[in-house]
Amino acid sequence: MNTFQDRVALVTGAAQGLGAQVAKELAEQGAKVAVLDLDESRTAAVVEEIRRNGGEAIGVGADVGVSEQAEAAVARAVEAFGGLHVLVNNAGITRDNLLFKMTDDDWDSVMHVHLRGTFAMTRAAQRSMVEQRYGRIVNLSSTAALGNRGQANYSAAKMGLQGFTRTVALELGPMGITANCVAPGYIDTEMTRAVAERMGVSLEERVAEYAARMPLRRVGQPGDIANAVLFFASERSSFVTGQVLYVDGGRWLV
Repeated sequence: MNTFQDRVALVTGAAQGLGAQVAKELAEQGAKVAVLDLDESRTAAVVEEIRRNGGEAIGVGADVGVSEQAEAAVARAVEAFGGLHVLVNNAGITRDNLLFKMTDDDWDSVMHVHLRGTFAMTRAAQRSMVEQRYGRIVNLSSTAALGNRGQANYSAAKMGLQGFTRTVALELGPMGITANCVAPGYIDTEMTRAVAERMGVSLEERVAEYAARMPLRRVGQPGDIANAVLFFASERSSFVTGQVLYVDGGRWLV
């Protein structure tokens, strides 16, 4: 399948978890992929897997919340592959705590990566996209945007991304660029496993607890999110922009 033949994609936070899955699936469908993470060395395994399977990829290291590094990351992808057609803003961190315990650094760190990082990467990427009159921007929000105990920072950032995405869709639509959000529910990734460990709960218990709340009676897998991201990144969604798709197993129906 060559859905993304002759397309160049940049995926942030792609050394593991959702970002890695998205990067690998884009490559499988023909895209040339810049695999970005804070430490370039951490992208090596994903880049190697893509190349081993016949794809093209490079690793890029950048702090997405630092404008100069975001600009350099986009420039590197464009220089390596000749353009940029798809940007997936997936990079994220958690610094969970109840409001009265949350520090300024807990708040600022989450905003720096999720909001400032998405802003800086999108601002950098849109220049190439405007020049070519084509682009697909996909931002990763979360069901936590609707409110989640102990995540005032994360919830605010993820809801902020939804407003940012809608505004970008309005501004860049006339140039042939779409912007959409995917909002995952509970997905079995390194990040969610780390949360279980911090809580002193076994992964099996936590997964069972979340699965019991969902109409589909299972938690999500990275591939479930990659499917939604690739839809928004493809030609199949050419008349869809400014949307938020919750991929949560029906959790918020309950």
